[in-house]
Amino acid sequence: MLKQIAAVMSAVFILTAAAWPAAAEEQQSVKLELPVKSAVLMEQSTGKILYSLNPDEKMPPASITKIMTLLLVMEEIEAGSLKYTDMVTCTAHASSMGGTQIWLEVGEQMSVEDLLKATCVNSANDASVALGEHISGSEETFVDLMNRRAKQLGMNSTTFYNATGLDADGHLTTAHDIALMSRELLNHRDVTKYTTIWQDSLRDGKTGLVNTNKLVRFYEGCTGLKTGTTDGAGCCVSASAKRGDMELIAVVMGAANSDDRFSAARKLLDYGFANYQRYSAKDSKSFAPVKVTRGVSPTVPVGADTDYSAVIPKGKQDAIEEKVTISDSLQAPVEKGQTVGKITVSLDGETLCEIPIKTTQGVEKRGFFASLRMLFEMAFGM
Repeated sequence: MLKQIAAVMSAVFILTAAAWPAAAEEQQSVKLELPVKSAVLMEQSTGKILYSLNPDEKMPPASITKIMTLLLVMEEIEAGSLKYTDMVTCTAHASSMGGTQIWLEVGEQMSVEDLLKATCVNSANDASVALGEHISGSEETFVDLMNRRAKQLGMNSTTFYNATGLDADGHLTTAHDIALMSRELLNHRDVTKYTTIWQDSLRDGKTGLVNTNKLVRFYEGCTGLKTGTTDGAGCCVSASAKRGDMELIAVVMGAANSDDRFSAARKLLDYGFANYQRYSAKDSKSFAPVKVTRGVSPTVPVGADTDYSAVIPKGKQDAIEEKVTISDSLQAPVEKGQTVGKITVSLDGETLCEIPIKTTQGVEKRGFFASLRMLFEMAFGM
């Protein structure tokens, strides 16, 4: 009978040995002068934080709140339960919203698409509430949905009290949490058809719309996303921009004026595009079959999906290391898709990602007569 081997072997594939300081240390070794109370710069595809300033300080978010409203609307559309062409009837509650609005009248009907446009471009409070009521029946019920979705996204420092962002006691979030929901919204690419509009109109041209986000017009590659201004929040923005294959999200909160918020967002985005790049690898890797103890087959083939991407400092792609760890032996029965190891991708000690190595087929346990036959064949060379 074959003996079970319990040892684990490791093979290291090193592309180069160049050094790079840990990301958390590097990002804070750079001091950006930002005229805001808090800020976060995040890469969209990976969620990697490239820079932060008081990222977990709870603050009023103003109309950046509407990013969650937009996310829930886009999810309803993609689920097929809501259509762009659906008509929404304005209620007395939606019509009563203060602040920025498109002056919806009670009983007026407007399409989901036009209300989306009004929310994204004009930051219209009445349009945002009308959408929430249409989905959930009331703003209160919709806010419950907003808070549940926030928890699912890991926005643990966020509490919403309305769908607009108008100042309310306890209506608070953080720059980090805003980056999380901005990242999720950008996974629904159709929303950028509205967040990138500079000027448009509604009601057959009778109601003009001008984007509150000046970066849409004046920053290269801007994809949105949402501004916010109230007495309690100051001036805020969650600004996204894409250049090449990398998209960044710059969240700034608590600026004293509009110029300061856009200046800070530009500085963060410029810093990210100047100093970082997206690294992608689609190399195929081959591995020796893994031994199987007491199986109908003595080995099982294994493989890994090595298609991955990471965000790294510019020019550091040759410093990527890949360490492969695979179990030397498995005990039958073995399931197809069973994890037997991993590829750890790192850059000077910082783990960028871990890729599982799995069996590509199963191996059943060998029965008594099959084992006896194998011993007989081994003994007589058959």
